[in-house]
Amino acid sequence: MRTRIKELRARYDLTQEELAKRVGVRRETIVFLEKGKYNPSLKLAHDIAKVLNSKIEEVFIFEE
Repeated sequence: MRTRIKELRARYDLTQEELAKRVGVRRETIVFLEKGKYNPSLKLAHDIAKVLNSKIEEVFIFEE
């Protein structure tokens, strides 16, 4: 899985820490998500997409 979290965070000038606080996780979780080393729950994916004003499928790219 790839994510566009880093790119979208930059668009809204959000740090990893700020995004983490808004969605209720630790900064390390955002780091792991950006590196593709962690698969989020549906709720977390939804919350991140909402903060980034995007759809889940725009933030998370599921590759086969």
